[in-house]
Amino acid sequence: MYVEGWCFLDAVYMTVITLGTVGFKEVHDLSDSGKIVTMLLIVVGVSVLGYIVGSLAQIMFEGQFQRIIGRKKVEKKIGELKDHYIICGFGRIGSLICKEFKANGLKFVIIEKNIEAAERLDEDEYLYMKGDATLDETLLKAGISRAKGLISVVTSDTENVYITLTARGLNPNLYIMARSGEEGSDIKLKRAGANKVVSPYTIGGNRMAQSILRPNVVDFIEIATGREHLELQMEEISIPAHSAFVGETLVSSGFRKEIGVIIVGIKDVHGKMVFNPHSQTKIDERDTLIVLGDPTAIHKLEDLVARTSSDELIKKHRKDHNEK
Repeated sequence: MYVEGWCFLDAVYMTVITLGTVGFKEVHDLSDSGKIVTMLLIVVGVSVLGYIVGSLAQIMFEGQFQRIIGRKKVEKKIGELKDHYIICGFGRIGSLICKEFKANGLKFVIIEKNIEAAERLDEDEYLYMKGDATLDETLLKAGISRAKGLISVVTSDTENVYITLTARGLNPNLYIMARSGEEGSDIKLKRAGANKVVSPYTIGGNRMAQSILRPNVVDFIEIATGREHLELQMEEISIPAHSAFVGETLVSSGFRKEIGVIIVGIKDVHGKMVFNPHSQTKIDERDTLIVLGDPTAIHKLEDLVARTSSDELIKKHRKDHNEK
């Protein structure tokens, strides 16, 4: 406009086609001064424009590339999982389950199809997959053939039934726990193949009623089963086939006297539960002990029952006990 005296539109048009390197003819014939301005515009303007476009492209492609690489790493970790749990749905209940599993060191992968929930999973650094858990290919990618169990806690009872049916068909030996929301859904879920069905509303209602009827009992249960209470814990311990305690009785094992734990109940391999077992109750392989005690004593018992020979450890515990 100042060098050639053109109008605003002609000057803008000439600048745009020059920076765009489209090669159109000049709007008007250029003077020597106009040619110098055009050359400067090409050298400086095109360089700056190219730098800006390149920087934007780099940001876009690098972000996309990092997401792809990150997703590949997650898929590789999921592919290496074994004896893990598959959690279908990351709602309020699913997030609490994941929190407890992570605190106890359990391996798990989450399947979630909601995009907003998937963003929260990125923040919590959980292993997860975007997809529909009712589809065979989604469960196969989650390693259902190698999994130890599946927990279906999506909000729809219909989807929970479909997920249970699909999972049972893909892995007949899988332990499946499903959430039931509506009355009568528990029967359908068990028919579909669920090993255990849990209704959060029923549990919540019973807990609230018991808090009024038996407040001290509820407080004790919360202390014994809550992770935040370190002074007292209730755990279940399985007796392996090679354990030295197989065939012994509770009194001869020395669990209470030497280690300081209380055996609340014993569940045998057939699912029969004996509460408050007497001292002469025999311990069989694959029994599950329901134990109450402080965490240190429980960890000692877990280590003890896993050994093939317990004589030296029992002697050590007795020696420590006598010294005290």
